[in-house]
Amino acid sequence: MRLNVAGRRSVLVTGGAGYLGSVTCARLIECGYRPVVLDDYSNSHPTVIERIARLTGEPVRCIRGDVRDGALLDDLLAREAVVAAIHFAGLKAVGESASRPFDYWDVNVGGTLSLLRALDRAGVRRLVFSSSAAVYGQSQQLPLAEDSPQAPANPYGHTKLAAERVIADVAATHPDWAAACLRYFNPVGAHPSGLLGEDPRGVPNNLMPYLAQVAVGRRKALTVHGNDYPTFDGTGVRDYIHVLDLADGHIAALRHLQTNPGVHCFNLGTGAGHTVLQLKAAFERACGHALAYRIGPRRAGDVAACVADPTRAREVLGWRATRDLAQMCADTWRWQRMHPAGYPD
Repeated sequence: MRLNVAGRRSVLVTGGAGYLGSVTCARLIECGYRPVVLDDYSNSHPTVIERIARLTGEPVRCIRGDVRDGALLDDLLAREAVVAAIHFAGLKAVGESASRPFDYWDVNVGGTLSLLRALDRAGVRRLVFSSSAAVYGQSQQLPLAEDSPQAPANPYGHTKLAAERVIADVAATHPDWAAACLRYFNPVGAHPSGLLGEDPRGVPNNLMPYLAQVAVGRRKALTVHGNDYPTFDGTGVRDYIHVLDLADGHIAALRHLQTNPGVHCFNLGTGAGHTVLQLKAAFERACGHALAYRIGPRRAGDVAACVADPTRAREVLGWRATRDLAQMCADTWRWQRMHPAGYPD
């Protein structure tokens, strides 16, 4: 195994300055790895890299660039003693994907192809891929297991499933390839220090950061997209998972790939679903006041319910989510309260 001069295993983390990537980088360092970040800052902030270093006491190597830039990747992999990659870089908003399908296919699938080519050329054939429960679509089978039918309901889900299939095809070309496709359910929360959290550019596309911005006064009210779904209170049901649990899932997958070649898919979720209004009530308890909301029409591409069966991750990776909804909301509120306008520019 290749090591850098400090004796730490280096891991390329694309999108490592983003919400999920930054918390995962901090956990990687704590677990003895050396993250090498590639990020174009299209939906992240350079200050995050300094914060990871402050949290961990370790400097973080960061290269600014686009994962679709093959020449940049070749140069990076030639210079850094990388033993594996974690691929976060991509576009992730379900609703937006319906209006910007060209961009989603270009970035999510094109970026994955570019990274796979570069890793293969460099002989670095270990990859943890940031996939999504959106690959399942509107399944009649709940909770969703890894072998549940895959019928994405939106372009975002289509691109994640296509990227998974590309990874499987590439991995079949060489016995050294080992890849884990981690199908996230709904990552929320923040680092308990309050230094790292979710700060989307523009109007948030996801529920938790929107709630947090309403709570801190940046937005007037939450729009609930539909209250006529066949669920407990008519609003959509999702399996919310704390970002720290998600980060630990990546590390468990990375360790698994050291001795298990081939392609492996794992759901990362809690196995418990909550409606939009239940999450709003939990956040109100965390922030201590009521949050204004209104009911709007359904959003294109949304499904009624999406809940994980995380059994395979528990049995194969030895991983399970340990943080509950109250902690997810408390950590998010701490982050937002400390950063009412988000990260400083």
